[in-house]
Amino acid sequence: MPGSTASRRILFVEDEASIYEPFSKALRRNGFEPVVARTAAEALQSADRLDPDLVLLDLNLPDGDGSDVCRTLRRDSDVPIVMLTARGTEMDRVLGLELGADDYVVKPFSSRELISRIRAVLRRPRVDDKPEASMAVGELEIDPGARSVLLAGKPVPLARKEFDLLAELARHAGHVVKREDLMSRVWDVNWFGSTKTLDVHIRTLRRKLGDDSGDPRFIETVRGVGFRLITQ
Repeated sequence: MPGSTASRRILFVEDEASIYEPFSKALRRNGFEPVVARTAAEALQSADRLDPDLVLLDLNLPDGDGSDVCRTLRRDSDVPIVMLTARGTEMDRVLGLELGADDYVVKPFSSRELISRIRAVLRRPRVDDKPEASMAVGELEIDPGARSVLLAGKPVPLARKEFDLLAELARHAGHVVKREDLMSRVWDVNWFGSTKTLDVHIRTLRRKLGDDSGDPRFIETVRGVGFRLITQ
C-alpha cells in the first residue's frame, strides 16, 4: 500500500558494529530490510547492485569520506539519502544538503528518531509518478517528467530537492508560497529539521540560476511569509 515500509531495502553505510547492529535490528522490527556496507567502496558497489529504497550514510568511513559517496550517488541516482554523522556544525549540515542529502542526523540519535526520519523521507513523491506537463515561466522551462530545467535554452543542473522546490514554486508562479507549505510539499508534513534547510536550498537554487544578486530575477522573498517565482 502507499506509504508502507514493508520490504523497503535500506543500504546502511556504517563501519561501527556498535551502531549498525542495534539499528539494523530496529529497522527489521519496523518492516525494513537493512543491508550493511562498511566502506565507501562497498557502499557504491552495493548501491549499484541492490538499487536500495534509501541510503543511511555515515560520513566517517575507513576508506574515504561519506560526502564523496553522497556526491557519487547523487550524480547517478535519485535514491533518498540520510546522512549519519557526529559532526553537528551548521556548515556540515549545509554541505550535506548541498551535496544532495535529504536529511542529516547527528549522533547520538535514538532508533525512534531515525525510523521517523526514514519514514518521512520515503513519503516524498516518487520519480516514477505520472509526470506533469512542462512549465514555462519567463526564461525558465521546467520539465517534471524529465526532471530538467532550461534557462534561456541552456540546461541548469539541479540536485533533487532544488528541482522539487523550483517545480513547486513554478506550479504557483506569480503567487506567494508559504514557507510551511514548501516544507510540507517538498520535504514532508512531519519534517524534523529546522526551516533553515529551506533557506539553504533557496540560496543554492538562486546561485545556480544566477539569481543571487540584490535584485532577484526569478525567486522573490516575501519576508515573514514565503517565496514567489516571478513571472516575466
